[in-house]
Amino acid sequence: MVVLNKIYTRTGDKGTTALGNGERVAKHDARVNAYGTSDELNAFVGVARLHATDGLDDRLALIQNDLFDLGADLCRPDMAKDADAEYPPLRMVAVQIDRLEAEIDEMNKLLSPLRSFILPGGSELSAHLHVCRTVARRAERLSTELSQSEEINPLAVKYLNRLSDWFFVAARVANANGENDVLWVPGANR
Repeated sequence: MVVLNKIYTRTGDKGTTALGNGERVAKHDARVNAYGTSDELNAFVGVARLHATDGLDDRLALIQNDLFDLGADLCRPDMAKDADAEYPPLRMVAVQIDRLEAEIDEMNKLLSPLRSFILPGGSELSAHLHVCRTVARRAERLSTELSQSEEINPLAVKYLNRLSDWFFVAARVANANGENDVLWVPGANR
């Protein structure tokens, strides 16, 4: 259980922060960028939820919780030392990805096939979900970049990849099941 009695600690005043294992790193460290972007994504999901209806809002609430799990996973290096940790580190698991895939498949049944790329927009909710999609892609890029120099849970990257797909499909659903999608017209303004 997390207990936060005091919000400011002054421990980061010199530009460092603690990872999940207690190691201190620069606030611009690749690992901090990866889990910081998942936190940013979580904030954008919170904004999207302001416009979501019950069923979609419930799913977005699950995603917000998953994003905290993801942040906990990414902020903890040394997966090889998980078994020796005082508390078992929280890691992303396949069931979280499976849930996203099942929801994508369910939502996709409502949609007709695409005949063009989609421009972000349409409804307010759809526009917010497209912002979530692009931030999820950035979190994925930062996580894969981190994986080039440090070990990370491959399921964290897989989750982010699937999550951006989820946001894309959900954005189409939010546009009256794709009827109000804004389609790209190549070369329209030439």
